[in-house]
Amino acid sequence: MSLDRSILRIALPAIVSNITTPVLGLVDVAIVGHFGSATFIGAIAIGGTMFNMLYWLFGFLRMGTAGLTAQSFGARDAVSQSATLRRSLAIALTLGVVLIALSPWLSPVILRFVDCEASSAHLAQRYFGICILGAPAVLGMYALTGWWLGMQDTRTPMCVAIGIDTANILVSLILVYGLHLRIEGVATGTVAAQWLGFLAGVTFIALRYRPQRVALRRLLDRQALRRLFTVNTDIFLRTLCLVAVTVWFTRAGSEQGADILAANAVLMQLFMLFSYFSDGFAFAGEALAGKATGAGDSASLRAVVRRVLVWGWRIATVFTVMYFVGGEAVLRMLTDDEAVRRSALEYLSWAAAIPLAGIPAFIYDGVFIGTTRTRAMLTAMAIAATTYFAAYFALRTLLGNHGLWCAFIIYLAVRSLCMHLLYTGKSK
Repeated sequence: MSLDRSILRIALPAIVSNITTPVLGLVDVAIVGHFGSATFIGAIAIGGTMFNMLYWLFGFLRMGTAGLTAQSFGARDAVSQSATLRRSLAIALTLGVVLIALSPWLSPVILRFVDCEASSAHLAQRYFGICILGAPAVLGMYALTGWWLGMQDTRTPMCVAIGIDTANILVSLILVYGLHLRIEGVATGTVAAQWLGFLAGVTFIALRYRPQRVALRRLLDRQALRRLFTVNTDIFLRTLCLVAVTVWFTRAGSEQGADILAANAVLMQLFMLFSYFSDGFAFAGEALAGKATGAGDSASLRAVVRRVLVWGWRIATVFTVMYFVGGEAVLRMLTDDEAVRRSALEYLSWAAAIPLAGIPAFIYDGVFIGTTRTRAMLTAMAIAATTYFAAYFALRTLLGNHGLWCAFIIYLAVRSLCMHLLYTGKSK
């Protein structure tokens, strides 16, 4: 199989899975949108934001598992593959139970941070109180998805993701319109879909891959646990930097008024749309770079990095041209508010520059995860985040919201450059 075909075999199902990611939230919003009150929609939106903030921090469960598994796959070490799966699942399920136990304290803290109306906050808290019961399943799916990716399989998680969306729709509709449970029915439908998806995933792995039994002594191996801890800690700290940049971007926009905040939020949807595609090729980089690293094949690793970057540049160019040429039409699809649309058009060029400025960083993220060079990835992110805040404070008075967007593009470009230099420097 050619390298390009291998890349597409992994990237395309991953892209489909990424596109289905927002469907769970959209389904919930669509159902409560017929309850006759905007308060319910606000509650679901707030609840979704609460979980996005919470679960985003645990992305290391997927990324760390993917890199370690891919290397075991390349080394053809079936025992190590099984051990990584079991360790990651144990950590994920434990963290999920901890989140449930802490939920009475987490919910008020996150709600205070989100800052919303009292009526929506009360409903959001009820939604959160039910949906948090799905935390072990959600985090468990992170571990399973990472393991599948490491095993060069993105079709199975794609099928599971589609199954979760379908189950969510069916169960939610039955509970809401059949049993009249309203927001509790929506939340219960989401939790049921999450657990069904996780249990289906575990079943698929047991039947298809038949993971080997691993002795407790092997699971508790100090060196393996230390490596897992180091990789996950680096990714967790890198995610904190990423969250800091994202949250500050939103906060800085809100300080400039409702129209600017809304315009920035709409333009960020262009970034999110692009990320669904770029992440697919980053995932291919994770899987194939990890496989080559595990096999000790440096020539294959270099070839993988070159070809994945080529695909990344192609995708970035397509989206940049599309946004420059058809950006206004896309904005019309995203919002009917004329004031917000006019404001967004003023900053559209910055959003259109995101793909080209950021694509090396996104692709190298996958490569660094696959090769478990997570400390280098953290270093690049820390430098880029520091540059972002320095650029923002230097430009905000002079350029206003243009300064905020300029700082964001600088952040992406610096992150891309740092990761390129760290990769090429290590490869020499």
